[in-house]
Amino acid sequence: MTRSVYIGCCGFPCARRKYYEYFKVVELQNTFYELPSVEWALNTRSEAPEDFKFTLKAWQVITHPSTSPTWSKMKKRVEGNLENYGYLKPTRENIRALERTLEIARALRAEIIVLQTPGSMPYNTESVKWINEFFEQATSLLRGSELLGWEPRGEWLRALELKTILEKHRVTHVVDIFRNKPLYKHHGVLYIRLHGRGPGEVNYNYNYTEDDLLKLREIIENEDFQVTYILFNNVKMLNNALEFKKLIKEVSKFQVL
Repeated sequence: MTRSVYIGCCGFPCARRKYYEYFKVVELQNTFYELPSVEWALNTRSEAPEDFKFTLKAWQVITHPSTSPTWSKMKKRVEGNLENYGYLKPTRENIRALERTLEIARALRAEIIVLQTPGSMPYNTESVKWINEFFEQATSLLRGSELLGWEPRGEWLRALELKTILEKHRVTHVVDIFRNKPLYKHHGVLYIRLHGRGPGEVNYNYNYTEDDLLKLREIIENEDFQVTYILFNNVKMLNNALEFKKLIKEVSKFQVL
């Protein structure tokens, strides 16, 4: 069975029209900093080729607390109690923010919504409980083939309960596969975000070498999946994604998109 490989970038590193010529998928980043309007989403969907796929990074208020420096980039004020936002808390504020994120996703016909939690998110008995409660509510909002992906950072990367939570709520484990092996792939979806190699969790200035990309190809060949999304998230992402797309096309068992 031929497996599909989608390659692209986190955000548009060049003019959108040019990007559509190069790739078949993008992970939108503006949806993280401040939700765009439904009108913007519909217009963006209509300008893209019919077979082009959007995924998106969920609005930051769901994953990051109001003390996060990224909140300073938001121009619009949010409703409700600021303390109820972030860290995947099962609050009315977070669930409403997810509902609004899903409205944008549906206008874009985006089926994958990525929740990236910060390293500061506490890992304890209480947070295990509230994250389970959050995903219980969150997954009930999904329609059709929509799915949630979770990229944890900090202590949650090594949490004993992580795999159980992912499997229980059918949430795809989003990873930088050079650093972490995916624990669960819902519907056989392998979702990879590449943040540059190095000792930390991210190294955005890193430029992937040919050896790196050959290693990545080897890793992908040995992974079990039905479809994989490989999104580069570094300064050189455009060149690196194009180089990798050329390399992986040499693997006959993959349909590279």
